[in-house]
Amino acid sequence: MLNAILVPVVILGLFGLVFGIGLAIAAKVFEVDVDHRFPMVRAALPGANCGACGLPGCDALALAMINDDAGVDACPVGGAAAAIAIAAIMGVEASTAARQVATVICQGTCETAPNRAEYYGEMDCREAMVASGGSKDCRFGCMGYGTCEAVCPFDAIVMGEDGLPKVDPDKCTSCGKCIEACPKSIMKLVPATQAVIVKCHSLARGKIARLSCTTACIACGACVKACRFDAIKVENNCAIIDYDKCRQCYECVDKCPMHCISGDVEYGKSMAYIIEDNCIGCGLCAKNCPVNAISGEIKKPPYIIDEDMCIGCGVCFEKCKKNAIEMRPIKVK
Repeated sequence: MLNAILVPVVILGLFGLVFGIGLAIAAKVFEVDVDHRFPMVRAALPGANCGACGLPGCDALALAMINDDAGVDACPVGGAAAAIAIAAIMGVEASTAARQVATVICQGTCETAPNRAEYYGEMDCREAMVASGGSKDCRFGCMGYGTCEAVCPFDAIVMGEDGLPKVDPDKCTSCGKCIEACPKSIMKLVPATQAVIVKCHSLARGKIARLSCTTACIACGACVKACRFDAIKVENNCAIIDYDKCRQCYECVDKCPMHCISGDVEYGKSMAYIIEDNCIGCGLCAKNCPVNAISGEIKKPPYIIDEDMCIGCGVCFEKCKKNAIEMRPIKVK
């Protein structure tokens, strides 16, 4: 009786041992090397799996980073914090590129941009686009049906009472979902600290643009003439700002007759001020001031800044080697 019990147990045990050894050998033979950095990179990602990076999810992005198929700053949701953490894991330097946020490049509200027809279809900009490009007179402006709000996975966009979407910069992750969904291409990524923005991208000629919207760019070139840093130009009947060159001096804002170049009061215009105790009278500030707003004599500090002439460009601040100049925000006119 005892043998009848032990024999099957021993046989099963031997089979189990053989199969176990076989599985161990197979696991070793077919083993896939996993980079030890993968779990650390994956843990540094936010885990939203939103696809904003262009990949199926955070696992795919972590693998792409490990294989050098994606940069350490490829996750727009994680932002700079995630990029820095991942850069430390990968042993590389994180990108110092400025954070960007989605921005509405249009000021065509219900009041400033009249409708040419009534739209009775589905409240979706892509559907309305099929109906002769929407109901507004301006063929390039926002239609106001909230598709960008609907596709935003972070609740960063809400439709305002004026018919235009409003972006919360604190919630925006620059994922690009709204940019992809907008059939008019009025959603653009702009540096988060950029205050001076052309809020129009109409390609219509001056008179037609003005009739379609009272805040449309008419390509008059006044902004181009006002800019001392070659940061703005007119292309295809619309002004375009080079944010790398723009010093946010607000000169173009002041000169635009259509008020289509705006600046956020959150950042506002700045003005240069001399810190007398630090000034050594070297004259670098006066030499480099593009509007000759600084005066003084070499080695006879302090230099003087004419507040009425200063445009707040910050050139003197950058050139001063003794920290004798600081930029202070002032109320935009």
